[in-house]
Amino acid sequence: MRKNADTATGLAWSKSSYSSGEGGQCVEVAAANATVHIRDSKQADGPVLSVESAGWARFVRMAARG
Repeated sequence: MRKNADTATGLAWSKSSYSSGEGGQCVEVAAANATVHIRDSKQADGPVLSVESAGWARFVRMAARG
């Protein structure tokens, strides 16, 4: 994962190392306390979806199963 610091919010955003610099579809995530924040990597100043850490963990497990 590559991390980018967001100085305005103090979050460290991570993007998959599988993401290419060729305009692929990608999201970034940042964890803070009991919340995970998700945003479009191409619109860093755009909207952010925030979910509880437990919900994010369930989503990741489900996605990993295919």
